[in-house]
Amino acid sequence: MKLSTRGQYALHAMIFLARKAGEGPQSLKTIAEDGLPEQYLEQLLGALRRAGLVTTVRGAAGGYHIARPASEITVGHILESTEGPVNLSECVGDSASCAKGAACATRDLWAYLTDNINQLMQGISLQDVLQNKPYGAKEYTNS
Repeated sequence: MKLSTRGQYALHAMIFLARKAGEGPQSLKTIAEDGLPEQYLEQLLGALRRAGLVTTVRGAAGGYHIARPASEITVGHILESTEGPVNLSECVGDSASCAKGAACATRDLWAYLTDNINQLMQGISLQDVLQNKPYGAKEYTNS
């Protein structure tokens, strides 16, 4: 399982905006200078805006800024808004997609793992990332 660049770039952009909170709207170009492709970023910020995670200001001094405090936005919110629901197996999100249905020996395992991953992502806020807080038993490092 690997997140697409869509989710990775969205998280990166949100961290950038969280760091710039209180400094006014950030232009698309300014956000892109942090190493993100500008055209792709515009699409991602649109999805984040529709999810209520960023707001926009129009005009010459306009741009994007984080819609809520970093402590109120989780990694799960960001990834769901850009990647969609996180499911380790198609059958977890749609039991009708599996010919075995409820008789499947591994469906409960995929559901358990999916639930735990989603709970973990919902438990990590942007503020946690900014403060480099430990996540569970393993401390997060920037390497």
